Amino acid sequence: MCRSIKPLRNMDHPVTEQEIYEAALQYVRKVSGYRKPSKANEEAFNKAIDEVAESTRKILANLKTIERPNVQGQSFDQ
Repeated sequence: MCRSIKPLRNMDHPVTEQEIYEAALQYVRKVSGYRKPSKANEEAFNKAIDEVAESTRKILANLKTIERPNVQGQSFDQ
């Protein structure tokens, strides 16, 4: 499941809110072990997605880079 999380830094276009949300959702799914949480866990699951998305926005805003954009899924800082 986590293999579907793509790098969001150095993309050839500005990162969208949808891309941030999808990455956060995949992360929370992986960590929690739920694809879809039970009703009892739904609030915690959704809160975790929001928190991971917010942390993602913060780190992307604060990272410094001098690299060219990531094209076709290639990473240049390995």
